[in-house]
Amino acid sequence: MPKYYTWNQSTKKFQRRKQGTPVPDWPQVFSTDALGRMYTVHPRNDECFYLRLLLVNVRGPKSFAHLKTVNGHQCQTYREACQLLGLMENDSHWDLTLEDSVVSSNAYQIRTLFAIIITTCFPSQPIQLWNKYKYAICEDILHRLRIQTNNPDIQITDEIYNEGLILIEDQCLTIANKLLIEVGMIAPNRSMHDAFNQELNRELQYNVDTLQEFVRNNVPLLNEQQKQVYKTLMQAVDNNTGGLFFLDAPGGTGKTFVISLILATIRSRCDIALALASSGIAATLLDGGRTAHSALKLPLNLNTMILQRAIFPDPVQWENC
Repeated sequence: MPKYYTWNQSTKKFQRRKQGTPVPDWPQVFSTDALGRMYTVHPRNDECFYLRLLLVNVRGPKSFAHLKTVNGHQCQTYREACQLLGLMENDSHWDLTLEDSVVSSNAYQIRTLFAIIITTCFPSQPIQLWNKYKYAICEDILHRLRIQTNNPDIQITDEIYNEGLILIEDQCLTIANKLLIEVGMIAPNRSMHDAFNQELNRELQYNVDTLQEFVRNNVPLLNEQQKQVYKTLMQAVDNNTGGLFFLDAPGGTGKTFVISLILATIRSRCDIALALASSGIAATLLDGGRTAHSALKLPLNLNTMILQRAIFPDPVQWENC
């Protein structure tokens, strides 16, 4: 393209070069030795990344379909075409990582590691890694089913593997807001409300006894100003009146302590309280804290019309600013 055309910034279009070496048999067509540059693309932008990889390696592509065609076979995705052309690194490093994890970690930890690898490390063939380690990834699900049914002879089934895929996808959504199909994996078979049920279960998994003990031990430690904040906010919760409150105080005066106590009080009643923060560092200060962008799937691009619906009974959301 840059050999024969230049970019017109005002019209935002390419136009033929008016100077250069005349091209034989093509009147008024000129060429130069100008070099072109394509923008870099992060691997997180899945298909765009693989499209760029093909563009810099396939000579003289005639169409997008031509880019996807390898040895007469038209691939479904650019990623598949890159794999067939051998343009992607092998996954031996991630294979060894999972192999070591199987020896020393439980199924939940292996599942978490697998989710991290496929969302942040971008292996070339994640389905092969899944097929190799899916039993270890889903072993706790099989164990739980055997206990629930009191039948130690139950064997692993496709339904168990599907539940494992659902759990992995939930972690991928939390880590990178991506479905399995977007990271080159097979999609689980799940109903429309499963994702919401998983979110609900996660917010209800706190140990009530531990939280009640935390509340009993720490409410007496509040000073007068902290007690006033605690009572005001808990009254809004108890009376179901809601409200917007902003807690402003110098550093080291116990803002996080008071907010943590309020969260624990609400959760100790088996109610739901979302601990949201504007940054990851602030979120780590609160038990169960998450960034607002992660929990509510707020888009970084304001033109992106995607928002996670938070439909919890009596929701309480705290943002640590």
